[in-house]
Amino acid sequence: MTTTATSPPVSTSGGATLSNVLASEFTKLRSVRSTKWSFAVLLILGVGLSVLACSLTSTHYATDFASHINFDPTRVSLIGIFFGQFAIGVLGAMVMTAEYATGTIRVSLAAVPKRSRLLLAKVVVFAVSSLIIGEIVAFVSYLVGQALLHPAPSTTLSSPGALRAVAGSGLYLCLLGLFALGLGVILRSTPAAVSAYVGIVLVLPIIVALLPTSATNDLRRFMPSSMGTSIVSMTPGPHAFSAGASLICLAVYALISLLVGAALLQRRDA
Repeated sequence: MTTTATSPPVSTSGGATLSNVLASEFTKLRSVRSTKWSFAVLLILGVGLSVLACSLTSTHYATDFASHINFDPTRVSLIGIFFGQFAIGVLGAMVMTAEYATGTIRVSLAAVPKRSRLLLAKVVVFAVSSLIIGEIVAFVSYLVGQALLHPAPSTTLSSPGALRAVAGSGLYLCLLGLFALGLGVILRSTPAAVSAYVGIVLVLPIIVALLPTSATNDLRRFMPSSMGTSIVSMTPGPHAFSAGASLICLAVYALISLLVGAALLQRRDA
């Protein structure tokens, strides 16, 4: 990932101002190909797979009576979120790791001696960008999906829990992206950060599922994927956190990874 961004102006106080660093980080994010491709993949996967799921559900709903049990039309139309989470994770990690890979991190740190300010700017710019695209994907997936569900039952944004599920889906993607960004700061390597992210989001729940049932029920609720299911559903399943508690827990995960990354960024050489 290469960048054409110039170094932020230096203020008379001896460091780049936060507004200048924010502008610089926004320029970096929007000027690199990986951002455009990641957001494009997120949009295609998130919306495309949700549309496919709703179309198939509509086609087979009349004859597949087993699918009528606990049918949640909102969750069906948001299923693409679980595939898009990998695109947002890769981009989140690369916000930091790409600069280590190209060596431009040295230029960034020279221009912004206050490392915490540099990281804060990256977090703010990425959080806003990923939240916007995440909400777009969630609302488009939901609205198009619900239109395709007929003759299966459908919902509207005014249905109890529907708006919360859709808006929460965009926030879910944003928080996962910030978690991946923190892993990128910690590990400083794109393959390592992406592998850790995929391991936590995808592989760890599979391992937990192999444990005894009592342990699985206790641990599964702490898995990001289980929290995501609670967020996109009208009602949470058994042994699961509520949607609100799931978002709070994910925010704690993201905050911990970013705080650990910030501490390491202060101590380590570029």
